[in-house]
Amino acid sequence: MSTGQRIVLFDLFGVIALHQRPGALAQMAASCHAPADAFTDAYWALRPPYDAARQSAPQYWTAVLRRLSRPVDTGTIEKLRRADIDSWSRVDDHMVAYVQSLRSRAQVAVLSNVPADHAGAFLAAQPWLQNLDHVAFSGRINVAKPEPSAFHHCVTAMHATPADFLFVDDREENVRAAQAVGMTGHVFTGLGKLVKVVNIWLPTSPASPRSSQR
Repeated sequence: MSTGQRIVLFDLFGVIALHQRPGALAQMAASCHAPADAFTDAYWALRPPYDAARQSAPQYWTAVLRRLSRPVDTGTIEKLRRADIDSWSRVDDHMVAYVQSLRSRAQVAVLSNVPADHAGAFLAAQPWLQNLDHVAFSGRINVAKPEPSAFHHCVTAMHATPADFLFVDDREENVRAAQAVGMTGHVFTGLGKLVKVVNIWLPTSPASPRSSQR
């Protein structure tokens, strides 16, 4: 059952923001004198607890360095942490503009797997996020997609039901997870197709997108 709200819930990286800067992992690997392939494997294999706030940045990078049999020191950890944040700092300006334009027709929110320290940096660099109806970063809500509780967090925070949401993500497993909790889902492949999906999903003459929250 729907409350009558219309909420478009966006993933961030791969949709509104760009994926990690090409070559960034190889540069991080070189900075700690580790093989690029082994560094990449460790970076992703150990990432889930960091994304979900079960590890701090120092704990995550310590685990990465130990897996690679590299020296662990605070200077190296901080250098890697800063390089990592910078590698995820780019946005798609066309998508940012589209997301902002949707707010005249619907509520707009973000649900993204972002560690807590990344979240603070990204919010500071992208102030338009503060104007959205809700922003949920995994490192701040202590759960990451595709866990159902990540989606339920947004449902509860926005005083809505799953049927009120259109969830947009570039990863099919996350879209399937959203659909499993009752949301409509769309696998993002580009702005053109997304516009068509949103135009079909949104009513032609919606009521005020925020009136139902009051």
